[in-house]
Amino acid sequence: MMLADFVLVFMWFSGTCFRVRMIHREVFPENLRKVVEEKDFPAMDIFICTADPYKEPPMTVVNTALSVLAYDYPMQKLSVYVSDDGGSVLTLFALMEAAKFARHWLPFCRKNKVVERCPDVYFSSTYPLSSQTEQIKTMYKSMKMRVENVVERSKVWDEYITSEEEREAFGKWTPGFTRQDHPAVIQVLLDSSRDKDGSDKTMPNLIYLSREKSKTSSHHFKAGALNALLRVSAAMTNSPIILTLDCDMYSNDPQTPHQVLCYFLDAAIKPKLGYIQFPQRYHGLNRHDIYASELRPVLQINSKGFDGLQGPNYVGTGCFFSRRVFFGGPSSFTAPEIPNLRPDYMVNGSIQAQSILSLAHQVAGCKYEDGSNWGSKLGFRYGSLVEDYYTGYRLHCEGWQTVFRHPNRAAFLGDVPINLNDVISQGKRWYLGLLEVAFSKYSPITFGIKSMGPLMGLCYAQYAFWAIWSIPITLYAFLPQLALLNGVSIFPKVCIGYLFFLYVFLFIGAYALDCVSFILAQGTFRRWLNDQRMWLVKGLTCSLFASIEFLTKCLGMTTHGFNVTSKAVDDEERKRYDQGIFDFGVHSPMFVVLAMAAVVNLVAFLGGLIQVFKGRNIDGLFVQMFLAGFGVLNSWPIYEAMVLRSDKGRMPTKTTFISTFLAWALCTVACQLLKM
Repeated sequence: MMLADFVLVFMWFSGTCFRVRMIHREVFPENLRKVVEEKDFPAMDIFICTADPYKEPPMTVVNTALSVLAYDYPMQKLSVYVSDDGGSVLTLFALMEAAKFARHWLPFCRKNKVVERCPDVYFSSTYPLSSQTEQIKTMYKSMKMRVENVVERSKVWDEYITSEEEREAFGKWTPGFTRQDHPAVIQVLLDSSRDKDGSDKTMPNLIYLSREKSKTSSHHFKAGALNALLRVSAAMTNSPIILTLDCDMYSNDPQTPHQVLCYFLDAAIKPKLGYIQFPQRYHGLNRHDIYASELRPVLQINSKGFDGLQGPNYVGTGCFFSRRVFFGGPSSFTAPEIPNLRPDYMVNGSIQAQSILSLAHQVAGCKYEDGSNWGSKLGFRYGSLVEDYYTGYRLHCEGWQTVFRHPNRAAFLGDVPINLNDVISQGKRWYLGLLEVAFSKYSPITFGIKSMGPLMGLCYAQYAFWAIWSIPITLYAFLPQLALLNGVSIFPKVCIGYLFFLYVFLFIGAYALDCVSFILAQGTFRRWLNDQRMWLVKGLTCSLFASIEFLTKCLGMTTHGFNVTSKAVDDEERKRYDQGIFDFGVHSPMFVVLAMAAVVNLVAFLGGLIQVFKGRNIDGLFVQMFLAGFGVLNSWPIYEAMVLRSDKGRMPTKTTFISTFLAWALCTVACQLLKM
């Protein structure tokens, strides 16, 4: 238990560093045009990443792309790049359809001053009725039907190909083309130098990219895709500002780029300003956010604490970068191997010029990075599954300052996992990637504190060592309860006042502080309770299993990969989620441990009650009784899923039997050991 308490002290102490200097920023974009004319706005490249048309439906990608294509920004200065790491013809077809629809959608948004510029969201809301609106809606539904038909068939049929240019593009998918082994595909879908919308206004650039892949070359997951985008965009447009987005994170405010320019055009902070991070916020959350998917303490509360120091960490989406940030520190420029990739290089010529496309294909090659600084000193950093955390951390270590922008109206809204298996699988990937950083030569405890100072170093350490929450949570979930079953006291007795009340003070104080912070950040008490439950759930599942997998990897026993979180939605799952019902559904070793803890706590609590009624050592077992009762209270959704439910989201029978047997075996072994 001493190890558990030591971890709790470390995590509490590093967590308090976020509260040293919390700040809130405000901007006034309505004054922007008083400072700079619209024609002098810097150009902007937008990166959207997708990897699997079945887990990340192409219509989701389409809606995200359309929402940013419709930004209130000079169209000739806007370029949207979509990276398809799955190399899917289905995604390319969907984007071709999006390009056609954009010719009508963009002028419609401008004319009607539409705020929700994601078509799916707009047409799901209460919108003003008019003949033009109904016409646009019909066009959108027709596009959606074609895209979904193609996805269902897993093939682009001839009836959907409308030009020789499209036929030639689809012809790149030869019989030997696979998602793991294929040449680079770069397709210009909209060209601002030639394409006009329905009102004869310039269209933004829209480019599809699927980088070259080979089974013999490492592709570095999402970080590799982002670096390919960085180089290809440099060859084609080389805009000084870059926005990175997940494919499901659509724009919720067309004025967001204007907020960003308030910082990037500020001469006082511009030389050291690396990026501006918006918090991840979500639509479709159920009323009480049962899986704590909002991550309010991390994405909103802690980010304000980061902002008062050197700036927030990069969270993978909703982030506007200065292109210069990827080429060394503010005072130490690291030059790329090709002058055309320098952040200050001016691209001359059309994005469809042969020389530009030839260079773009070259830098999208799978062998291009071999022997180069990409991933180590240039671009997004390799070495961790959480490329966002690691890249932001290394940029801060190089001396860059960053800004947290948290407007009242969410700049971006995304999807959340709606079943528990997806939630903890995603968490396991995050925690495993964080451990890779924690125990690397760039560990925040050593390299981070030396480079950024103790406060920033400890803030990053809090995240890097997240997985070790599994130590105190697992120990407190089992050991006191097993001791209680056997009438063994391991905590101070109530009669030993100062020690007992010290435990009470620390427990209540920590929970009260967390609750107050959560509610002051516009959370609710019920959501805070669910946030606390999920902290315990993750400690027994993804944190624990990430730690085990990291250990086995260090011993050379296993390797790991990057699993895409599914954004596809099942109607029954959605119904259960909206009703606030936990969805287990599939067998998982992580659910076995979770159910074991629930069973052990229930048995221990009932056993403790029997001892209380018999008047045995109530004084010495009070704390253990409280912990077991606390565990039972938090485990109610698990008991419900194991025994009381019959829907598809219940705990699988196999998991229930295995966990119950292992809980019985654990209690039996503990009983024998404690009697020795």
